[in-house]
Amino acid sequence: MAPPIPLIEVSGTPRDCGIAYGAAAAGLIAANTVSYMARFAAVAGLGADRVREYGALFRAASHRHAPRVAEMLDGVAEGAGVPAEEIYALNGRTELIYGATGASECTAIGVLDDRSADGHTTLAQNWDWHPDQRPFALLLATRDELGAEVLALTEAGMLAKAGINDAGLGVCVNMLTSAQDRRDGGVPYHVLLRATLEARHLGAAVKVVCATPRGASINLLVGQAFGDGTPGEVIDFEVAPDDVGFRYPVDGILTHTNHFEEPALAAIDTLRAIGGSSFFRAARARRLLGPGPIDEARLHAVLRDHGGHPQSICRHDEPGAAEADRTETLFSLVLDLDERRMSIAAGPPCGGAPYHDLWVGKTG
Repeated sequence: MAPPIPLIEVSGTPRDCGIAYGAAAAGLIAANTVSYMARFAAVAGLGADRVREYGALFRAASHRHAPRVAEMLDGVAEGAGVPAEEIYALNGRTELIYGATGASECTAIGVLDDRSADGHTTLAQNWDWHPDQRPFALLLATRDELGAEVLALTEAGMLAKAGINDAGLGVCVNMLTSAQDRRDGGVPYHVLLRATLEARHLGAAVKVVCATPRGASINLLVGQAFGDGTPGEVIDFEVAPDDVGFRYPVDGILTHTNHFEEPALAAIDTLRAIGGSSFFRAARARRLLGPGPIDEARLHAVLRDHGGHPQSICRHDEPGAAEADRTETLFSLVLDLDERRMSIAAGPPCGGAPYHDLWVGKTG
């Protein structure tokens, strides 16, 4: 059974991987660039020249603080025939579109091995985003010159959203917004995601999250299966430009949505002045997971939940919503960190689309 979206597999140095990816997805990347340039203008009032100016700032910051990711993105631009500044603007779409406004999308779940039915450390999430962006989603599998492998869900021209690597480290993501957010404060949101996903161990991932300058708030739910009978670990990072909050599993479960739960960061949370489903989705996911062992069937059931529909865990496009506010679950996925497996289904998951399994290093 083929995956629900295109799968692109590349290998070599970061630049080689970027060029090959850019060439293989050139049509999608060009179309996605056009789509986002229009979105930047309509939602944020940013013309093409201003977008490219921000892209140049993002590029410079990425080369300073995440050089291997920047080399890959430069290669993507070359392979796709798209100006590098526009590729970096795609990867900074969160900074450019949202600034200091609120957003409510995505539900992420972490389950420790002592709560999972099969004893595996597991992450899961629904990726909620504007339905018009669905055609530009893809899976990117990379193997670098050192043999490190990454499998990630992403948008054409970007390098990662949720994903998993061959070291058993996985990342899920939620958008956060804060009063500290700014458009040119550091590496783009999606560059930070990719740099975290390339970490070979949990301590390195923590360093990437904490030490990388950023302009946008972001929540990263990170886990790693250590193997050899050693229990795995899951940790959540609530990241603002000037601070980081840490959250840990309770009773073997950790869930997160789009608001800051760390008390010390609540004062900067712009979503608290707007409201939204974030304030019940995380708690509801924890409750629905319930007591006892958690298998993938239960995770799927939670990801399909319609409590609070249409702004539910299984998110649906809302009739009459402003164009900028339209959101639905585009894809749903489970990451088995012990098996190095991504299980992904087209969303909204209530539609019954099957979950397709891909393994890091064995995607073909």
